[in-house]
Amino acid sequence: MRNNRSCLASVVLLMAIALALPWAHEPMRAEGRQLAGGSASPDVTSAASEQVDLALTVYNSNVALVRDVRELQLPAGSVDLRFLDVAASVNPATVLLRSLTAPTRLAVLEQSYEYALLEPQKLFQKYVGREITLVRLHQQDGTTRQEEIKATLLAFHNGPVWKIGNEIVTGLQADHYRFPELPTDLYSRPTLIWKLENSGPARHRIEVSYLAGNLSWSADYVLAIDREDRTAALEGWITLSNSSGIAYENARLRLIAGEVHRAPDAYSRETAEARVLVERAAAAPQLARETFSEYHLYTLARRVSLRHQETRQISLLTAPSVPVEKFFVVEGQSFYYRGPQPPGEPIRNAVQVHYRFRNDETSGLGSPLPAGVVRVYQADADGALQFLGEDRIRHTPRNEALTLYVGNAFDVVCERKQTDYVRLSDRVAEMEFELTLRNQKERAIVVEVNEPFGGDWTLVKSTHQARKTSAWAAQFLVPVERQGAAVLRYRVRTRW
Repeated sequence: MRNNRSCLASVVLLMAIALALPWAHEPMRAEGRQLAGGSASPDVTSAASEQVDLALTVYNSNVALVRDVRELQLPAGSVDLRFLDVAASVNPATVLLRSLTAPTRLAVLEQSYEYALLEPQKLFQKYVGREITLVRLHQQDGTTRQEEIKATLLAFHNGPVWKIGNEIVTGLQADHYRFPELPTDLYSRPTLIWKLENSGPARHRIEVSYLAGNLSWSADYVLAIDREDRTAALEGWITLSNSSGIAYENARLRLIAGEVHRAPDAYSRETAEARVLVERAAAAPQLARETFSEYHLYTLARRVSLRHQETRQISLLTAPSVPVEKFFVVEGQSFYYRGPQPPGEPIRNAVQVHYRFRNDETSGLGSPLPAGVVRVYQADADGALQFLGEDRIRHTPRNEALTLYVGNAFDVVCERKQTDYVRLSDRVAEMEFELTLRNQKERAIVVEVNEPFGGDWTLVKSTHQARKTSAWAAQFLVPVERQGAAVLRYRVRTRW
């Protein structure tokens, strides 16, 4: 008995000691679990209203670098930061946060991006297994009556499956639905989330930078050619498009022109199609240009605001008198030289219309021209500009020539026929061609005929002088008088 009483006394003593320890109480144990899970850290939410600076560097490859600077009050120690008002097309792998106030005193422990945005379908999916109020409207005696039905959402795939009382119901339609609360893992807008460790001051100036898609720019040009096809006025515009899911207010804008290589990115997200709203700025150039690595950097002198799904144009350049050259081109096809052509009507070749000018100071240009579309216009007899055609140019450095293909000539005709074919051996053949060029215009022209040859070729004879333009081609310049015709004949020997 003495031993039993001694053991009982020891147990009572140990229990008293355990109850006296602070960590033994249930509330403190619950707090310990919160700390272990990391949810006890205070939350700080930052919106665009705390923004003190915003800068955009937009590339002409459908991507932009966003730098968002905000003033934040951060408590000491571990803190969870929710960063609102970011682009819906943000690439989370490119996000970088740093303190401009005390860079070494603010550490990033974790970061994530929440893009499960609030929308009806996702809201229903989050409420599977929970109760929702279905509201149905009925017309009775000229008044609208409202009926509320409490139902548990069992599944939501091709449609909702409800449990109402003891019955399983499908196909039940409602005028609207009422949800008791917003799920914690759904967000009304894209949100970046960090777990930070602040060992510095309570107030930090934070810079968040990231790459965002669906924000891009391109160059658009208007070339107005005079009636004599000798000079033209060239205007260049920067077309800036934003469908990234967010508006940018009072941002410093920079544009990068060049071919920026990017690794294939498996990360993608669907975005809405952009609504085009063109707003042209003043005609005077507003962009300062500088060479940046292997690219050209354009900086807008003023800040700009760009709404979501907006397209805006900003003046790039103006050159009032650019010397231009108009010329006509016939492009031969390599299959002409594979063997004898079939009999019948001659082959009709299109006569292409081109304009050429140089990007140099003599032409009133001389600055790098970003890639884009050049739209060509010319005044009619009444002085009204009419659209002639358009072509896309690549990035063009200064002192380089640009050639624009704007369409095919209406009043210039080219007909081709093969007049002879002789097979000299199994691997050698001679072919003779005749090209008839007819010009129904009121002025004389010169047609540039480019003929591609196969194999090891030699021009045996020709009515016009030929210039070898590559290993596989020769070029003939054929003058054609107004209301007249010219014939180009040549014989070529090819060896395979």
